Amino acid sequence: MLHLVILTGAGISAESGLKTFRGNDGLWEGYAIEEVATPQAWKKNPALVLEFYNMRRKAALEATPNAAHIALAEAEKDFTISIITQNVDDLHERAGSKNIVHLHGQLNQSRSTLDPSKIYPIEGWQLNPGDTCPRGSQLRPNIVWFGEAVPKMDEAIKITSTADVFMVVGTSLQVYPAAGLLYEVPSSCPIYLVDPSASEITVPGSVVTFSEKASTGVPKALEDIKKSHR
Repeated sequence: MLHLVILTGAGISAESGLKTFRGNDGLWEGYAIEEVATPQAWKKNPALVLEFYNMRRKAALEATPNAAHIALAEAEKDFTISIITQNVDDLHERAGSKNIVHLHGQLNQSRSTLDPSKIYPIEGWQLNPGDTCPRGSQLRPNIVWFGEAVPKMDEAIKITSTADVFMVVGTSLQVYPAAGLLYEVPSSCPIYLVDPSASEITVPGSVVTFSEKASTGVPKALEDIKKSHR
């Protein structure tokens, strides 16, 4: 089967009611990025960081997959699908997608501050001060913060290098290293770009653009891919 690799960003989850990474005022849900999404923020005020991600986790739990998530899950009947997402919600999983790499971590997981390899599921939406791993260290959100390495980047590069078709959904390709995946796409591989600002985004290679929101653009792009590779 044709291997379709999809890079998804905040735009695909925005249609499920989850706020995008940064608003027009430069804030993230009313907070400066430096206050809640850096190792320095965690060191300075871990209680604030935990509260911020509790709010995000609660919102994610209340959200439901939209037509774009569902279309990608259903496309597994026609393609071999690999999703590389910059999103930390689990809407792809809840829609039914099976092969997902979370570049920036997952909201529904915590990890030990003593041993980053120790990752634990979060039941419900709260992770609080005093919640510790079995070795007694405070648990932190399993999120890749600004200034931290992206552990799954090598896996994402490997997957991208095997793509027959590469699709970008709901991201302006401004966040690195994720945006650099475009340069790992095989030279013969067509690229599909689905985003309301698609016409303003420059990507290398042969590009088919759908300048519209994910819920309508993704089904159209998938249908175009099917027609083009019969």
